Amino acid sequence: MRRTQTFGPPEDYEEIAMAQQPTTESTSRLVEMNWDPITRIVGSLGIYTKIDFGNRRVAECHSTSSIFRGYSVFMKGKDPRDSHFITSRICGICGDNHATCSCYAQNMAYGVKPPALGEWIVNLGEAAEYMFDHNIFQENLVAVDFCERMVKETNPGVWERATKTAAPNAELHGYKTIADIMHSVNPIEGAFYREALEMSRMTREMFCLMEGRHVHPSTLYPGGVGTEATVQLFTDYLTRLMKYVDFMKRVVPMHDDLFDFFYEALPGYEEVGRRRILLGCWGSFQNPDVCNFEYKDMTRWGRSMFVTPGVVVDGRLVTTDLVKINLGIRILLGSSYYDDWEDQEMFVSHDPLGNPVDRRHPWNQHTIPKPQKRELDGGKYTWVMSPRWFDGKDHLALDTGGGPIARLWTTALAGIVSHPYVKATGQSVQIHLPKSPSRGPVTFEWKIPRWSNTLERDRARTYFQAYAAACALYFVERALDEVRAGRTKTWERFDVPKDGIGCGFTEAVRGVLSHHMVIRDGKIANYHPYPPTPWNASPRDSYGTLGPYEDAVTGQPIFEENPASRFKGIDIMRTVRSFDPCLPCGVHMYLGGGRLIETVHAPLILGGNNGSGSK
Repeated sequence: MRRTQTFGPPEDYEEIAMAQQPTTESTSRLVEMNWDPITRIVGSLGIYTKIDFGNRRVAECHSTSSIFRGYSVFMKGKDPRDSHFITSRICGICGDNHATCSCYAQNMAYGVKPPALGEWIVNLGEAAEYMFDHNIFQENLVAVDFCERMVKETNPGVWERATKTAAPNAELHGYKTIADIMHSVNPIEGAFYREALEMSRMTREMFCLMEGRHVHPSTLYPGGVGTEATVQLFTDYLTRLMKYVDFMKRVVPMHDDLFDFFYEALPGYEEVGRRRILLGCWGSFQNPDVCNFEYKDMTRWGRSMFVTPGVVVDGRLVTTDLVKINLGIRILLGSSYYDDWEDQEMFVSHDPLGNPVDRRHPWNQHTIPKPQKRELDGGKYTWVMSPRWFDGKDHLALDTGGGPIARLWTTALAGIVSHPYVKATGQSVQIHLPKSPSRGPVTFEWKIPRWSNTLERDRARTYFQAYAAACALYFVERALDEVRAGRTKTWERFDVPKDGIGCGFTEAVRGVLSHHMVIRDGKIANYHPYPPTPWNASPRDSYGTLGPYEDAVTGQPIFEENPASRFKGIDIMRTVRSFDPCLPCGVHMYLGGGRLIETVHAPLILGGNNGSGSK
């Protein structure tokens, strides 16, 4: 087996591509090439492909994950009030998203409405998380795929063109040519790479001002927050936010120039990572003027979110109703290492509105792990299950596009969101950034693209950073209004019911996030968190439908200039990373009852050696 090291400075960014000897399938000459683990993320994701180099196209793709965790198993029997602290540990990157979503589910189950100021603080924390995480992923991890050193290694012809191509928005971001942009994002040495790291530090400070600790918040609870709200608190946040606003006024036009250049330099590049437009967004940023967390009102308060929930099918917004979204969720198996639960107990037969709840819904899911040998050809090959959304006819393999493209797409089409800094028009999202330390006011407009593909997922991530900053400006104003009016309460008391159910919906950084909880006798009887990565990284399901990674990579063209013997797979890596993969949220751990190996009876030591030899 030949092992080819893919470029990735420094060594932490190495990819190991393993290419077997060519095999013959039908009339095509296919080469098996595997990347396992995919790096620049929390690794345990493997991408296994067959590539037709004759036609410069990926013929087949399987997405795998080799670790199993199991929050849905060990949450059972726990005090429901601990669920946000426990589920925060699902991930060391977006733990606060889990804590927030869990608190939403608890608010519903306990029947508690947090004070408005508490909700504005939660929104400010989540906005800071979006800014932090999207910034560090986009500029310090994704950008490596487009940097000078990577492009020289994989597409020297593109690099030569970049040196001769003027950047259209040079006066806005300061880089004269596309090559200058690529040089600035070189890892460690690039000026913009280092500047982005500084922004990441500052946005983490913003989060900690609101919720005490990043990434596992210490002041976030069901019923609100424990943060002491003062004018000084929000002033400290706003000071940092305006620096970030200043930063984004350069970043958006810079990335537009970079991504537009790839379309121009490589005709047909729009097909890289392109898949059918099947997007899901569960909404983000609650509106405390409307939201009461009651299930019977979920349709109304869901539509009042500052990121509109919705499902987009073939470019059409089919629903913005969180109740319908909730009831349509199905968890399928097929290629996953689990036994089915068809013969297991149903926890919830009907929702609080009387609608029937399917056996394959998260409220009724049972997690029954079944480790086995990986079989890529028609067998089981991953610990990730296959979440799908049932529209009444088909089980749709929705993707989140890494989060931002789905959020912006649904919000734009819905045309609901409107405040001084953001307006959804029905075809676009307008983002108004006011005067900042070094620049005057700027308005950006994210327009619905022609494709859901690699470059547009990455572009949307840049625009959503500006969107989050714009929303944060509005949230600060509303929070200060509360404080100045003397409404400084941030937490509401509650009682845990003996029996109850709850569901929380929000957007983790990478996309859709839901938590479903069932309480019996005051304890958790069933709990299932579904973050974006299971949706994106899911395998072929029981109907044979490919998961989004698999679907986006399968059939995509290869533009890399290297021959098979030196192939790095840069186009494939760009596609996978455009979804912002984070596998800890995709798979969970379960230890079972354990196995006794040996019992050792050690002598009981009553005291230490006092120097006399006695014990």
